[in-house]
Amino acid sequence: MSHEYRPPQRRSRLTRRGRLALFLGMLLAIGAVVLIPVLRGAQEPERPRRLTIPEGWRAAQVYAAVDRELKLPPGSAKSAVATVAPALPAEAKGNPEGYLFPATYPVTSKTTPAALLADMVRTANEKLATKAVADGGKAHGMTPYQTATMASVIEAEADTRADMGKVARVVHNRLAKSMPLQMDSTLNYALNRNTVDTTLSDTRIDSPFNTYERQGLPPTPIDSPGLEAMAAAVAPTPGDWLYFVTVKPGDTRFSTTYAEHRKHVADFNRHRAAHAGPRAG
Repeated sequence: MSHEYRPPQRRSRLTRRGRLALFLGMLLAIGAVVLIPVLRGAQEPERPRRLTIPEGWRAAQVYAAVDRELKLPPGSAKSAVATVAPALPAEAKGNPEGYLFPATYPVTSKTTPAALLADMVRTANEKLATKAVADGGKAHGMTPYQTATMASVIEAEADTRADMGKVARVVHNRLAKSMPLQMDSTLNYALNRNTVDTTLSDTRIDSPFNTYERQGLPPTPIDSPGLEAMAAAVAPTPGDWLYFVTVKPGDTRFSTTYAEHRKHVADFNRHRAAHAGPRAG
């Protein structure tokens, strides 16, 4: 067997410059692998939070909830009211009470009080402009603002949604007879409180919201009514009731005569007395 001579092969070696270039290339590759997930994470959209405004809340309660949700100093939302004034009816005179529609709204880190209030007012205008509400209001000779005002009283007075139509009928019947509405909810609004206990002195306060002494609807809405209250305002349940009282939760009694109403009020007083807790002090 013959052996062919082969000269020994030398292994190729990187120069110092070549090793440095290879090292830098590896660093760049590793950095790109790490950087890509970071960049992708930064591009993911922010998941909105949810702010729920319940039916029957007053504007002051809505402002406070917006400030809390957006982590802003108290009064921030109220100071943004001027930005939504152009979207309100002229009758409102820049006051959005009744037009901060109760619903659930998305909130992000970029949400501003002005944008949030504008969304609420826009939604309220849309609900008042729905065919059933708008046509029903016109049939009763009411403007959208008057519909919102009546609906706010219904929202505050009705114990259940099923009662809204009957409460609305009482309001319509009293207005038709030029009777004062005598709604405790309007007094509560004037006195900035919530209670079922109304005293004789309460009914004598000097306020445009005192519907015991003043005829007609209150001058503005007294809370944020929902769509069901709006619908009840323009399509009340047929009936000739003039009075009602909620004796206990789930038990609202409607009457056509004052004598009958007084009996129901007596039942209310007895129930209150039987379930009153111990007094402080």
